[in-house]
Amino acid sequence: MTSRFSSAPIGASTPSRRTVVKAAAATAALGTALAAAPAHAAEGPAFHHGVASGDPLPDGVLLWTRVTPTPDAVPGSGNGPDTEVHWEIAEDKGFSRVVSSGSTTARATSDHTVKADVRGLRPATTYYFRFSVGDASPVHSPVGRTRTTPAHDATAHGVRFGVVSCANWEAGYFSAYRHLAARTELDAVLHLGDYLYEYPSGEYPAAKHVVRPHEPRHEIITLADYRTRHGVHKTDGDAQAMHATHPVIAIWDDHEFADNAWSGGAVNHTPGSEGPWAARMAAAKQAYFEWMPVRPSTEGTVYRRVRYGKLADLHLLDLRSFRSQQAGTGSGAVDDPERTLTGRAQLDWLKAGLASSDAAWKLVGTSVMISPVAFGALPAHLLKPLAELLGLPKEGLAINVDQWDGYTDDRKELISHLRDNAIRNTVFLTGDIHMAWANDVPARAATYPLTPSVATEFVVTSVSSDNIDDMLGVAPHTVSLAAAATLRAANRHVRWLDMDSHGYGVLDITAERSQMDYYALSDRKSPGATSSWLRSYRTRSGTQKVERADAPVR
Repeated sequence: MTSRFSSAPIGASTPSRRTVVKAAAATAALGTALAAAPAHAAEGPAFHHGVASGDPLPDGVLLWTRVTPTPDAVPGSGNGPDTEVHWEIAEDKGFSRVVSSGSTTARATSDHTVKADVRGLRPATTYYFRFSVGDASPVHSPVGRTRTTPAHDATAHGVRFGVVSCANWEAGYFSAYRHLAARTELDAVLHLGDYLYEYPSGEYPAAKHVVRPHEPRHEIITLADYRTRHGVHKTDGDAQAMHATHPVIAIWDDHEFADNAWSGGAVNHTPGSEGPWAARMAAAKQAYFEWMPVRPSTEGTVYRRVRYGKLADLHLLDLRSFRSQQAGTGSGAVDDPERTLTGRAQLDWLKAGLASSDAAWKLVGTSVMISPVAFGALPAHLLKPLAELLGLPKEGLAINVDQWDGYTDDRKELISHLRDNAIRNTVFLTGDIHMAWANDVPARAATYPLTPSVATEFVVTSVSSDNIDDMLGVAPHTVSLAAAATLRAANRHVRWLDMDSHGYGVLDITAERSQMDYYALSDRKSPGATSSWLRSYRTRSGTQKVERADAPVR
């Protein structure tokens, strides 16, 4: 299959060092600063944390940066004066054709982060933007590149997204971001959650496996803590490259707050020693909206829609703010209709949006997997790490309690809605579990394939967070193959499963099909890791099933 894009082909072989150099060159051309804090900027204001854009619209986009007005105004410090920041957006990298400009103020009360919600732009158009401080001899930020979406009623011929999740600073480098930055044909990057992790240094992964230590070193709990860690992530050169090259459309999962978060607490939160959960969640959300190019809804959440003409509606979910506490082992509460993953208002919003959409494809960004998972006879040494990744009770009960499997009434209602209203071409896009999956979403898993599939699901693996081979300390694609085979045998709707690779996905949408190309990194612990095509799966329009594709979209 081909699409409207005319970029150079990306083949199945492992890229050479030239690919890495090309990515770096593309980044440099955009003026992205790859160093955390340039030595020459020790006195005056500086832009140490790069630039970003997000949540594109047909007529606008959200621009972001963080200014450091004085050397002591580090993230989370509360230091530094209020500083006027100018922004401009242009049709060219040289800014000879500026189409909009303005100014805002970077304040300590917002950790000196700023956003500009620019409107009045043309649909489906690439723009360049930058920020500056000072008038006589202005200090400029790196230059960013962004793109608006097609007009709401436009017949878009194709759209292409990078897709990522689960980027653990201590576990490895963010090479996936660099490889996505090199792909300038992308319309946007979808980040499906776990942009950062809350743990203290050396807890996950264990200290002996830490590639680079967290800051702060302790578990993040306060507003200053969350701001500091966000700030560190925005000094990563690969993250800066991705944000400077593509608009990012992001949702959160649990680790932006704490492990296995729910509306009233988290597994990794102890009120007695860590304070009220409501205060911690409020701090985490405030830092997230300060540091991410995301428009918050009026409820202070991230569920929202982004439309790409009549080709695709993207429905983005918040599966942490409203959910009930995860079910306990053997409690039977997973089927309790009073328990919810989405919350009533969000589920009604999603159902209404899917039913009313006139787009060819209905994409749903869900931070946790919706496809059911049953277990066959897995040996204990494989069940334990799978239980940790999938949120299962470690005693071995085959219930995935942190994901849709733990909230079956919400899933049943949504699947019935898709089936009863004959809603076609729904594709769930998922992160969270550090594995790559391609699934049919069955109306009834127990009788599949005798009963129909109502949607499909593409799950991307982690950028750097541990997966099965990392947890077991074995070579990739050795021990895990037996577990993958057992899971597929017990779940006939699972078409493919890779438990060991780190990497990213590239989702290509045309009117005829939706295809996910899965890419794997050579070594998450190498800052120069190469990327190679792993597999591709697609859903043909009207089928509600995934099938293997022979090659990535070129």
